[in-house]
Amino acid sequence: MIDLPLVTGALAGIGGRIKSEAAHFVVEEIPLYAASGEGEHVYVRHRRADRTTRELVLALARAFGLDPRDIGYAGMKDKRAIATQTFSLQLHHAELADVARRIESEVGGEVLDVQRHLNKLRRGHLIGNRFVVTVDATLVGAHERALQIAAEIRQRGMPNFFGPQRYGEDGRNAERGRALIARPKRGWLAELHMSAWQSSLFDRWLAERMQRGDFERVLAGDVAKKLDNGALFDVVDAVQENERVARREITHSGPMFGSKMRAASGIPAELEAALLATQAVTVPMLAKARLEGTRRAGRIFVDDIVLEPVEAGLRLSFQLPKGSYATNVLREFMKTSVSLAEDED
Repeated sequence: MIDLPLVTGALAGIGGRIKSEAAHFVVEEIPLYAASGEGEHVYVRHRRADRTTRELVLALARAFGLDPRDIGYAGMKDKRAIATQTFSLQLHHAELADVARRIESEVGGEVLDVQRHLNKLRRGHLIGNRFVVTVDATLVGAHERALQIAAEIRQRGMPNFFGPQRYGEDGRNAERGRALIARPKRGWLAELHMSAWQSSLFDRWLAERMQRGDFERVLAGDVAKKLDNGALFDVVDAVQENERVARREITHSGPMFGSKMRAASGIPAELEAALLATQAVTVPMLAKARLEGTRRAGRIFVDDIVLEPVEAGLRLSFQLPKGSYATNVLREFMKTSVSLAEDED
């Protein structure tokens, strides 16, 4: 298992536990755009507890006689949670009020809004997620400790780890993914395992970067990422670009290995190549497995952390960009093993 470092490792944690009940973990999806009001797809804003995104997709498909592939969603959400997210259903002529009534009676949960839109909702069509998490059974002095941790996170940012929940129990899904690259198979389960393998290598890359002291700067040869629009570019003048790092305009990006991944150069390229070599995997093998790859921001910023002492312990509120995990924020505060998700986004 990968030993993931903490940016607040020198500070004492608050301890505690999470998800004693669904209401202790609230996640709300932040849409990328509003529905236009016309089109063949019905966008349903829905809130539920103790159900995965996949369970909702299958239930919606049954209720409306749809193929599950005709139902869109922007990201996965936890099961042990109160989760709010939007689904799109390809329903050409259905009355919106009838859609809402059928969902609440046949699927369950609460329908918050129903609107029409032109296109299917796709993975990644969100800005991010808002979280309200109650950590109960915290240690004495938890609030004071949490204030120090939050200040450190605001100053230094957060490593954008996937975390162990992504690579499966004891890393088994990641290992299965590596094996599938040598003997390619298709299907959602194979894609899940290969994604777990990519995620585990990204986490190894980021952990090594932190240990080298290169977390808060870019290097010549890095592929940097603009934080406002996600655009990638090659770092040529590290001194100049680190002025933009200090202004929180850009960050380094790490490898999600694949045949079409944008390559780093110089020393960063050598480090990435050495990491891939440990897997006995080559770029032609990735191409044969149809794993295209991409790059992922190595550093994110969480400036809006709100802390509130409650009877159960401590409540934390914060917002994360899409693809980033609440696990990492909670690890920094709790300093204990944190397992969050059956299918956290």
